[in-house]
Amino acid sequence: MNKKIELQDLGLQDYKAAWDYQEKLFKGIVDSKIKNRREGANLKTNNYFLFVEHPHVYTLGKSGNMSNLLVDEVQLKAKSATFYKVNRGGDITYHGPGQIVGYPILDLDNFFTDIHKYLRFLEEMIILTLAEYGLKAERSSGETGVWLDVGTPFARKICAMGVRASRWVTMHGFALNVNADLGYFDLMIPCGIRGKAVTSLNVELGKKQVDETEVKEKLLKHFTTLFEAEFI
Repeated sequence: MNKKIELQDLGLQDYKAAWDYQEKLFKGIVDSKIKNRREGANLKTNNYFLFVEHPHVYTLGKSGNMSNLLVDEVQLKAKSATFYKVNRGGDITYHGPGQIVGYPILDLDNFFTDIHKYLRFLEEMIILTLAEYGLKAERSSGETGVWLDVGTPFARKICAMGVRASRWVTMHGFALNVNADLGYFDLMIPCGIRGKAVTSLNVELGKKQVDETEVKEKLLKHFTTLFEAEFI
């Protein structure tokens, strides 16, 4: 069992390049597990946690509805945005500058084999981080991710999530709006949920800019505690 996680901050990177890199790391872990099983070996498998920021991009999960993207290819180009259909769960999501995206690529055999628990831990990491900024963030029943003012007419989503898992190896992850341009969310129906608003940490705090490095440090602190992990 290996609870050490290699932390990598990729900076600003094109979505497809980061996706391809995720797939490479993901495949490496899966191949190791297959080899272990085939040869009766017990070699440790690796774990990774990628931070990244993407240029403007919309992604549609495998169960998503294309009608939730409200603009065509020409309009996307005019907004300097791209679009991809991806192999994660969930519906449509936006990524862009000012958003902290995290991709944990973990062998859950090193932690616990429970995808429901895994998602709840990711949500809890966000909830605990936002609490440090004085915000009461919550889960919304039946809707993956993290929200503010759940159960009121002012409910708004601050963090989206969508993951893929195979042989208990995870990829994709979460997108936390920290200094995001919320205008880009108007070009879609966020996560396919009508009538729900989206927000960003800087908006909630009434600040022009929130220190993203500080937010990342808080996220990692809570992740370490929840998963009983160690970053290297």
